Amino acid sequence: MNLYNELKNKAIVITGASSGVGRAAALEFAQYRPALILAARNEETLNEVAHECDRLGATVLVVVTDVTDPGSVINLANTANDWAGKIDVWINNAGVLAAGEFSHTPVEVHEQVIRTNLLGCIYGAHAIMPVFKAQQRGTLINNISIGGYLPVPYGAGYTASKFGLRGFSEALKAELTVWPDIHVCDLFPAFLDTPGIHHAGNYTNKVLKPASQVYDPKLVAEAMVKVAVSPKSNKYIGGASLALKFSHALFPELTAKLTGFVMRRYFRGAAPLPPTNGNIFNTVEYGMSTNGGFEILSEPKPYRKYIVGALVAGIAAGIYLVNSRNKRLA
Repeated sequence: MNLYNELKNKAIVITGASSGVGRAAALEFAQYRPALILAARNEETLNEVAHECDRLGATVLVVVTDVTDPGSVINLANTANDWAGKIDVWINNAGVLAAGEFSHTPVEVHEQVIRTNLLGCIYGAHAIMPVFKAQQRGTLINNISIGGYLPVPYGAGYTASKFGLRGFSEALKAELTVWPDIHVCDLFPAFLDTPGIHHAGNYTNKVLKPASQVYDPKLVAEAMVKVAVSPKSNKYIGGASLALKFSHALFPELTAKLTGFVMRRYFRGAAPLPPTNGNIFNTVEYGMSTNGGFEILSEPKPYRKYIVGALVAGIAAGIYLVNSRNKRLA
Protein backbone atom coordinates (compact mmCIF):
# COMPACT_ATOMS: atom_id res chain seq x y z
CA MET A 1 0.00 0.00 0.00
CA ASN A 2 1.32 3.42 -0.99
CA LEU A 3 1.08 5.55 2.16
CA TYR A 4 1.76 8.74 0.25
CA ASN A 5 -1.23 8.20 -2.03
CA GLU A 6 -3.44 7.19 0.88
CA LEU A 7 -2.57 10.17 3.09
CA LYS A 8 -1.88 13.03 0.70
CA ASN A 9 -4.43 15.82 1.29
CA LYS A 10 -6.17 13.88 4.08
CA ALA A 11 -7.32 16.19 6.90
CA ILE A 12 -5.81 14.99 10.18
CA VAL A 13 -6.40 16.54 13.63
CA ILE A 14 -3.84 15.84 16.36
CA THR A 15 -4.37 16.97 19.95
CA GLY A 16 -1.40 17.31 22.28
CA ALA A 17 0.74 18.06 19.22
CA SER A 18 3.28 20.31 20.95
CA SER A 19 5.55 17.58 22.38
CA GLY A 20 6.13 13.88 22.84
CA VAL A 21 4.00 11.47 20.80
CA GLY A 22 1.82 14.26 19.40
CA ARG A 23 4.81 16.12 17.99
CA ALA A 24 6.30 12.87 16.68
CA ALA A 25 2.97 12.04 15.00
CA ALA A 26 2.75 15.47 13.36
CA LEU A 27 6.23 15.04 11.86
CA GLU A 28 5.53 11.46 10.80
CA PHE A 29 2.29 12.36 9.01
CA ALA A 30 3.78 15.52 7.49
CA GLN A 31 6.04 13.64 5.08
CA TYR A 32 2.92 12.33 3.29
CA ARG A 33 1.69 15.89 2.62
CA PRO A 34 -1.69 15.86 4.40
CA ALA A 35 -3.64 18.82 5.75
CA LEU A 36 -2.62 18.82 9.41
CA ILE A 37 -4.56 20.55 12.17
CA LEU A 38 -2.34 20.76 15.24
CA ALA A 39 -3.88 21.41 18.66
CA ALA A 40 -2.43 22.03 22.13
CA ARG A 41 -2.30 24.78 24.76
CA ASN A 42 1.18 26.07 23.88
CA GLU A 43 0.79 28.32 20.83
CA GLU A 44 4.48 29.19 20.50
CA THR A 45 5.55 25.55 20.39
CA LEU A 46 2.67 24.60 18.09
CA ASN A 47 3.89 27.20 15.60
CA GLU A 48 7.36 25.65 15.84
CA VAL A 49 5.96 22.20 15.05
CA ALA A 50 3.83 23.66 12.24
CA HIS A 51 6.95 25.19 10.66
CA GLU A 52 8.73 21.81 10.77
CA CYS A 53 5.71 20.07 9.21
CA ASP A 54 5.42 22.73 6.53
CA ARG A 55 9.04 22.12 5.55
CA LEU A 56 8.23 18.43 5.15
CA GLY A 57 5.41 19.22 2.72
CA ALA A 58 2.26 19.32 4.85
CA THR A 59 -0.33 22.07 4.84
CA VAL A 60 -0.76 23.10 8.47
CA LEU A 61 -3.26 24.92 10.65
CA VAL A 62 -2.60 25.66 14.32
CA VAL A 63 -5.59 25.81 16.69
CA VAL A 64 -4.82 26.57 20.34
CA THR A 65 -7.02 24.15 22.28
CA ASP A 66 -7.60 23.12 25.88
CA VAL A 67 -9.14 19.65 25.72
CA THR A 68 -10.60 20.03 29.23
CA ASP A 69 -12.94 22.71 27.83
CA PRO A 70 -15.68 21.17 25.63
CA GLY A 71 -16.27 24.53 23.92
CA SER A 72 -12.60 24.70 22.96
CA VAL A 73 -12.76 21.18 21.48
CA ILE A 74 -15.93 22.01 19.51
CA ASN A 75 -14.15 25.07 18.19
CA LEU A 76 -11.24 22.83 17.10
CA ALA A 77 -13.58 20.51 15.19
CA ASN A 78 -15.50 23.36 13.53
CA THR A 79 -12.36 25.30 12.62
CA ALA A 80 -10.67 22.20 11.18
CA ASN A 81 -13.74 21.21 9.19
CA ASP A 82 -14.24 24.73 7.82
CA TRP A 83 -10.57 25.03 6.86
CA ALA A 84 -10.10 21.62 5.23
CA GLY A 85 -13.70 20.98 4.14
CA LYS A 86 -13.58 17.60 5.87
CA ILE A 87 -11.88 15.68 8.67
CA ASP A 88 -10.56 12.24 7.81
CA VAL A 89 -8.67 11.36 11.00
CA TRP A 90 -9.00 12.69 14.55
CA ILE A 91 -6.27 11.71 17.02
CA ASN A 92 -7.06 11.98 20.73
CA ASN A 93 -3.52 12.23 22.04
CA ALA A 94 -3.40 14.99 24.68
CA GLY A 95 -2.67 13.62 28.13
CA VAL A 96 -1.07 14.45 31.48
CA LEU A 97 0.38 12.52 34.39
CA ALA A 98 0.35 13.16 38.13
CA ALA A 99 2.36 11.00 40.51
CA GLY A 100 2.00 10.83 44.26
CA GLU A 101 0.39 8.93 47.11
CA PHE A 102 -3.37 9.17 46.54
CA SER A 103 -4.23 10.97 49.78
CA HIS A 104 -1.24 13.33 49.48
CA THR A 105 -2.16 14.43 45.96
CA PRO A 106 -4.67 17.31 45.88
CA VAL A 107 -8.07 16.09 44.79
CA GLU A 108 -8.28 18.88 42.20
CA VAL A 109 -5.19 17.34 40.58
CA HIS A 110 -6.85 13.92 40.30
CA GLU A 111 -9.87 15.69 38.83
CA GLN A 112 -7.80 17.59 36.26
CA VAL A 113 -5.97 14.45 35.16
CA ILE A 114 -9.33 12.77 34.54
CA ARG A 115 -10.63 15.88 32.77
CA THR A 116 -7.65 15.85 30.42
CA ASN A 117 -7.12 12.15 29.76
CA LEU A 118 -10.70 10.89 29.82
CA LEU A 119 -13.12 13.77 29.36
CA GLY A 120 -10.78 15.41 26.84
CA CYS A 121 -11.05 12.31 24.66
CA ILE A 122 -14.81 12.08 25.19
CA TYR A 123 -15.14 15.75 24.19
CA GLY A 124 -13.04 15.03 21.10
CA ALA A 125 -15.15 12.03 20.11
CA HIS A 126 -18.37 13.95 20.77
CA ALA A 127 -17.19 16.87 18.61
CA ILE A 128 -16.00 14.76 15.68
CA MET A 129 -18.78 12.16 15.45
CA PRO A 130 -21.34 14.50 13.82
CA VAL A 131 -18.71 15.32 11.17
CA PHE A 132 -17.88 11.67 10.58
CA LYS A 133 -21.56 10.72 10.38
CA ALA A 134 -22.28 13.53 7.91
CA GLN A 135 -19.36 12.26 5.80
CA GLN A 136 -20.31 8.61 6.54
CA ARG A 137 -16.63 7.90 7.15
CA GLY A 138 -13.73 8.79 9.40
CA THR A 139 -11.17 7.36 11.80
CA LEU A 140 -10.85 8.21 15.51
CA ILE A 141 -7.54 7.20 17.11
CA ASN A 142 -7.19 7.11 20.90
CA ASN A 143 -3.68 7.02 22.37
CA ILE A 144 -4.57 5.15 25.56
CA SER A 145 -1.26 3.50 26.67
CA ILE A 146 -0.83 0.19 28.46
CA GLY A 147 -2.07 2.11 31.50
CA GLY A 148 -5.52 1.24 30.16
CA TYR A 149 -4.88 -2.32 31.41
CA LEU A 150 -2.11 -2.02 33.99
CA PRO A 151 -2.82 -0.07 37.21
CA VAL A 152 -0.19 2.53 38.12
CA PRO A 153 0.38 2.77 41.89
CA TYR A 154 0.96 6.38 42.97
CA GLY A 155 -0.93 7.41 39.86
CA ALA A 156 -4.52 6.63 40.87
CA GLY A 157 -6.09 9.49 38.92
CA TYR A 158 -4.10 8.58 35.81
CA THR A 159 -5.17 4.93 36.11
CA ALA A 160 -8.81 5.95 36.55
CA SER A 161 -8.61 8.06 33.41
CA LYS A 162 -6.99 5.36 31.27
CA PHE A 163 -9.19 2.49 32.45
CA GLY A 164 -12.17 4.76 31.87
CA LEU A 165 -10.98 5.71 28.39
CA ARG A 166 -10.60 2.08 27.37
CA GLY A 167 -14.13 1.33 28.58
CA PHE A 168 -15.56 4.39 26.85
CA SER A 169 -13.89 3.47 23.59
CA GLU A 170 -15.11 -0.13 23.70
CA ALA A 171 -18.68 1.07 24.25
CA LEU A 172 -18.37 3.55 21.38
CA LYS A 173 -17.03 0.87 19.04
CA ALA A 174 -20.02 -1.36 19.81
CA GLU A 175 -22.39 1.54 19.10
CA LEU A 176 -20.69 2.34 15.79
CA THR A 177 -20.95 -1.13 14.29
CA VAL A 178 -23.86 0.18 12.20
CA TRP A 179 -21.43 2.69 10.63
CA PRO A 180 -18.98 0.41 8.77
CA ASP A 181 -16.76 3.24 7.51
CA ILE A 182 -16.38 5.00 10.87
CA HIS A 183 -13.52 3.42 12.80
CA VAL A 184 -12.27 3.75 16.37
CA CYS A 185 -8.68 2.62 16.90
CA ASP A 186 -7.08 2.27 20.33
CA LEU A 187 -3.31 2.32 20.78
CA PHE A 188 -1.62 0.75 23.81
CA PRO A 189 2.07 1.68 23.85
CA ALA A 190 4.38 0.58 26.64
CA PHE A 191 6.59 3.05 28.50
CA LEU A 192 7.87 5.80 26.20
CA ASP A 193 10.83 8.16 26.01
CA THR A 194 8.80 11.37 26.00
CA PRO A 195 9.03 14.61 28.01
CA GLY A 196 5.74 13.68 29.70
CA ILE A 197 7.43 12.55 32.89
CA HIS A 198 9.34 15.86 33.05
CA HIS A 199 5.99 17.68 32.70
CA ALA A 200 4.19 15.54 35.29
CA GLY A 201 2.54 16.82 38.39
CA ASN A 202 4.80 15.36 41.08
CA TYR A 203 3.75 15.00 44.72
CA THR A 204 6.14 12.17 45.63
CA ASN A 205 8.90 14.55 46.82
CA LYS A 206 11.22 12.48 44.62
CA VAL A 207 12.65 12.85 41.11
CA LEU A 208 10.56 10.81 38.68
CA LYS A 209 12.04 8.49 36.08
CA PRO A 210 10.34 6.01 33.74
CA ALA A 211 11.02 2.27 33.59
CA SER A 212 14.66 1.32 33.10
CA GLN A 213 14.19 1.12 29.33
CA VAL A 214 11.58 2.88 27.23
CA TYR A 215 10.42 2.91 23.62
CA ASP A 216 10.90 5.64 21.04
CA PRO A 217 7.68 7.69 20.56
CA LYS A 218 8.33 7.43 16.83
CA LEU A 219 7.00 3.84 17.08
CA VAL A 220 3.64 5.22 18.22
CA ALA A 221 3.70 7.85 15.46
CA GLU A 222 4.32 5.12 12.88
CA ALA A 223 1.47 3.07 14.36
CA MET A 224 -0.85 6.07 14.05
CA VAL A 225 0.02 6.37 10.37
CA LYS A 226 -0.67 2.68 9.83
CA VAL A 227 -4.07 2.63 11.54
CA ALA A 228 -5.05 5.88 9.81
CA VAL A 229 -4.61 4.04 6.51
CA SER A 230 -5.69 0.55 7.63
CA PRO A 231 -7.88 0.94 10.76
CA LYS A 232 -7.38 -1.64 13.49
CA SER A 233 -9.49 -1.78 16.64
CA ASN A 234 -6.57 -2.35 19.03
CA LYS A 235 -2.83 -2.06 18.52
CA TYR A 236 -0.16 -2.87 21.10
CA ILE A 237 3.12 -1.04 20.62
CA GLY A 238 6.32 -2.53 22.00
CA GLY A 239 6.71 -6.12 23.19
CA ALA A 240 6.46 -5.01 26.81
CA SER A 241 2.93 -3.74 26.19
CA LEU A 242 1.49 -7.18 25.47
CA ALA A 243 3.59 -8.76 28.22
CA LEU A 244 2.19 -6.36 30.81
CA LYS A 245 -1.35 -6.84 29.54
CA PHE A 246 -1.07 -10.63 29.79
CA SER A 247 0.57 -10.41 33.20
CA HIS A 248 -2.32 -8.38 34.60
CA ALA A 249 -4.90 -10.61 32.88
CA LEU A 250 -3.36 -13.75 34.43
CA PHE A 251 -2.28 -12.38 37.82
CA PRO A 252 -4.15 -9.11 38.43
CA GLU A 253 -3.69 -8.79 42.18
CA LEU A 254 -0.08 -9.92 42.22
CA THR A 255 0.86 -7.76 39.25
CA ALA A 256 -0.53 -4.73 41.05
CA LYS A 257 1.43 -5.66 44.19
CA LEU A 258 4.61 -6.08 42.19
CA THR A 259 4.30 -2.69 40.50
CA GLY A 260 3.72 -1.09 43.90
CA PHE A 261 6.75 -2.88 45.32
CA VAL A 262 8.96 -1.75 42.41
CA MET A 263 7.87 1.87 42.76
CA ARG A 264 8.36 1.99 46.53
CA ARG A 265 11.82 0.53 46.08
CA TYR A 266 12.62 3.21 43.51
CA PHE A 267 11.37 6.03 45.76
CA ARG A 268 13.65 4.89 48.60
CA GLY A 269 16.74 5.69 46.54
CA ALA A 270 15.47 8.56 44.37
CA ALA A 271 16.80 12.08 44.73
CA PRO A 272 14.56 14.57 46.58
CA LEU A 273 12.48 17.13 44.68
CA PRO A 274 9.90 19.69 45.88
CA PRO A 275 6.27 19.07 44.83
CA THR A 276 5.16 20.61 41.53
CA ASN A 277 1.94 20.86 39.51
CA GLY A 278 3.92 20.48 36.28
CA ASN A 279 1.64 20.92 33.27
CA ILE A 280 -1.51 19.67 35.00
CA PHE A 281 -3.29 23.04 34.97
CA ASN A 282 -1.17 25.11 32.57
CA THR A 283 1.23 24.54 29.72
CA VAL A 284 4.96 24.60 30.45
CA GLU A 285 7.83 26.14 28.51
CA TYR A 286 10.39 23.35 28.86
CA GLY A 287 10.90 19.88 27.41
CA MET A 288 8.80 20.36 24.29
CA SER A 289 10.67 17.91 22.06
CA THR A 290 9.52 14.48 20.93
CA ASN A 291 11.90 12.60 23.23
CA GLY A 292 12.59 12.83 26.95
CA GLY A 293 16.27 11.84 26.91
CA PHE A 294 15.96 8.39 28.50
CA GLU A 295 17.49 5.09 27.38
CA ILE A 296 15.50 3.76 24.41
CA LEU A 297 14.88 0.04 24.14
CA SER A 298 15.96 -1.42 20.81
CA GLU A 299 13.60 -4.19 19.78
CA PRO A 300 14.45 -5.85 16.44
CA LYS A 301 11.27 -7.12 14.82
CA PRO A 302 12.34 -10.78 14.27
CA TYR A 303 12.84 -11.21 18.00
CA ARG A 304 9.77 -9.43 19.36
CA LYS A 305 7.87 -12.63 20.15
CA TYR A 306 10.84 -13.90 22.17
CA ILE A 307 11.09 -10.59 24.01
CA VAL A 308 7.40 -10.82 24.91
CA GLY A 309 7.88 -14.37 26.16
CA ALA A 310 10.89 -13.40 28.22
CA LEU A 311 9.06 -10.44 29.73
CA VAL A 312 6.04 -12.54 30.64
CA ALA A 313 8.32 -15.15 32.23
CA GLY A 314 10.21 -12.45 34.12
CA ILE A 315 7.02 -10.82 35.36
CA ALA A 316 5.62 -14.19 36.41
CA ALA A 317 8.86 -14.96 38.30
CA GLY A 318 8.74 -11.56 40.00
CA ILE A 319 5.11 -12.08 40.99
CA TYR A 320 5.96 -15.53 42.38
CA LEU A 321 8.80 -14.11 44.48
CA VAL A 322 6.66 -11.28 45.84
CA ASN A 323 3.87 -13.72 46.66
CA SER A 324 6.29 -16.11 48.37
CA ARG A 325 7.76 -13.24 50.40
CA ASN A 326 4.28 -12.13 51.49
CA LYS A 327 3.40 -15.65 52.58
CA ARG A 328 6.58 -15.90 54.66
CA LEU A 329 5.77 -12.61 56.37
CA ALA A 330 2.15 -13.60 57.05
